[in-house]
This record gives sequence, structure tokens and C-alpha cells, in this order.
Amino acid sequence: MKIGVISDTHLARVTPWLEQLMETYFKEVDLVLHAGDMVGLEVYQFLKAWKVEAVQGNMDGSSLRELLPRKRVFSLGAFRIGLIHGWGSAWGLEGRLRPEFSGLDCLVYGHSHTAANHREEGLLFFNPGSAAEAGLRSRSSVGLIHLNDRLTGELIQL
Repeated sequence: MKIGVISDTHLARVTPWLEQLMETYFKEVDLVLHAGDMVGLEVYQFLKAWKVEAVQGNMDGSSLRELLPRKRVFSLGAFRIGLIHGWGSAWGLEGRLRPEFSGLDCLVYGHSHTAANHREEGLLFFNPGSAAEAGLRSRSSVGLIHLNDRLTGELIQL
């Protein structure tokens, strides 16, 4: 199984950049996780063309905050994956997020706009970074999570 992971798109509407990004990197994924800060409801409606699961971010409009939960947990095969946006300073973010869940194999988060793909005490922390349009961020990125006999993350610089 291959999961596309995206966060912090910060788009009020669907743009050619987002359309191209999705077709280029997520064309053959089984599922897309969005870790918050889509901003516009139109973006969520567009992403539903893929099988998408999402959580609300601190910059999302009220329509998305009413529609999406703050956090989610998925069982995919033998693995449990938590999905949350995050809050506050980027410093210490993973430490604040970890107590929100228990029994996970992977914690997917956003908010900091800084990509992360590392294990700590058996838990994979995975942040795809920000998928904002090139020029809006100095580094844009997305990610993939591969599930087979083990769970691994892959970061993709845009």
C-alpha cells in the first residue's frame, strides 16, 4: 500500500500548481492524508477525487473546521497511523503531539512546514512539510508512506 501525504497547502481555491502536484506525485497512491491547513473548502472537495482523509489545521476556514476532526487514527493493514495538524511553536511540536495518541506505529503531522521522517522509540514521526506553491515557501515538499511488511516514509522535495 502507498499513501500520499500532504500538508499546509494554504490555498483558498484549487490552482494549476495543486492539480499538477496531485497528478505527478499521487496519481497511483491508495490513499491521501492531508495534515491540515488546506484553508479553502474547494481544496478539500478537489482532493476527494482521491481517497482522502484529512484533519483541520489552525488556518482552515470555518467550513473545514466544522467538517474535519482535530485528529484521527487509522488502522491500515497491521499498522496504526495517527493524523493531526499541530499547534504552537515548531520547537517541541513532536513532544506536544505524542501524548495525543497511544499505540501508534506512525504519527503524521503538519503545522511546522518542516519535513520530518524519523523514528523515536519505534514510532515513525512523519511531517511532509509544506506543499505551498513554489515561491511562497523556500522549500516545498510532500511525502509518501509505504506499507508492506514494514512502514517507511519518503520525503519528496518539489
